[in-house]
Amino acid sequence: MNALTKQKEELQKIAATLAESGKGILAADEPLEYMKTVLNDIGLENSEENRRRYREVLFTSDKSLGKYLSGVILHPETVYQKTKEGILFVRLLKEKGILPGVNVDKGLVPLYGTNNETTTQGLDNLARRCEEFKNSGCWFAKWRCALKIGSNTPSSLAVSENATVLARYASICQANGLVPIVEPEVQLEGDHDLQRAEEVTEIVLTAVYKALKDYNVFIEGTLLKPSMVLPGRSCSIKYQPENIARATVNALLRSVPAAVPGIGFLSGGQTADEATENLLCINSYAGKKPWALTFIFGRALQSFVPNIWKGKEENITSAQSELIKRAKANSNASLGCKD
Repeated sequence: MNALTKQKEELQKIAATLAESGKGILAADEPLEYMKTVLNDIGLENSEENRRRYREVLFTSDKSLGKYLSGVILHPETVYQKTKEGILFVRLLKEKGILPGVNVDKGLVPLYGTNNETTTQGLDNLARRCEEFKNSGCWFAKWRCALKIGSNTPSSLAVSENATVLARYASICQANGLVPIVEPEVQLEGDHDLQRAEEVTEIVLTAVYKALKDYNVFIEGTLLKPSMVLPGRSCSIKYQPENIARATVNALLRSVPAAVPGIGFLSGGQTADEATENLLCINSYAGKKPWALTFIFGRALQSFVPNIWKGKEENITSAQSELIKRAKANSNASLGCKD
C-alpha cells in the first residue's frame, strides 16, 4: 500500500467516526471577542484563565457526553490548555471517545469589488499550523466562509472566491492528515423567502464541490457544515419545520455528492429549540438522504451553560447536566426520534 492510499484510508476512517449515527459535534471554537460577551454577561473577565475554566466545565462533563458527541471543535488557544489537574483537553476528550478538532481560519475580510461581501483569511502558513495541530492531538479541522443573500448577492465573484478558498484549505488539511470540515455558511440577514434561500444554497454548494474536485480533495475524507435552508430574518412568511426540511434536503440532493460521509448543520440564527426541531424534521423527511445528517452546533448546545455556571464551582454539575441534555436531544433528532 502506497503512502497516498494509506493516508486516504485514515482520512476516510476519521470522517466516518465523526459521522457516526446518533452523534454530532460540539462547536466550542468561539472567537475571543465572542467569549468576552459570554464571560462579561456572567460577571467574569475575558481572561485566558476564565476561558480555560469555562471550557473545562464543558469537557469534564460526565463520560455519557461521548454517547452523543463524536467530536469537538476547539479554538486554537484551547488545543494547548489543560484541566486544573494538568490534563490536556485534547487528551481528556479522546479518553471520552470524542475526537478533538480545531478551527484554523483567521476570520472574514472584505472582498474587494463586491457589495460588502467577504472571503476568509488564514491560508498563509496553514500547512505548518495543520502539522502542529495534528502533532498536538487534533484529528480534524474547520474553516468558515460566509455568503449573504441580497438582490445582487451572492455575486459570482464571492461564490467562486469562497469555493476556491474552501478547496485550498481542504487540500492543505488532508495533506497534513486532518479531515477538513467545509463550512460555506449562507447567512440569514435579509428578507428573502425560502425558495430564494434554497436556490442560493444550491448555487453555493455546487460551486464548492466543483472547486473541491478541481483541487483533488478526497471527498470521502471530508465533512460538510452548511446552513439549513432558512428564510431571511426579515421575511414576512412563516414557514413550518416541514417546509424547511423539504427545502434543505432537496438543495443537498441537487448539489452534494453521495460520497460525502456526513453533513452537520450549523445552528446560527435559530434558537436551541428551533435548531433541534428543524434537525428532527430533516431526518424525518421521507426523501432520499444518502449522507448522515447531524449537528455541528455551538450555541444550540451550550447557550444555557454559562448562565447556569456563573463561574461558581457549586454550579458545575448543573451546567454540565444541561449540556448533556441538549446533546442527547440533538442526538435523538439526528436519528429522527423525538425522545
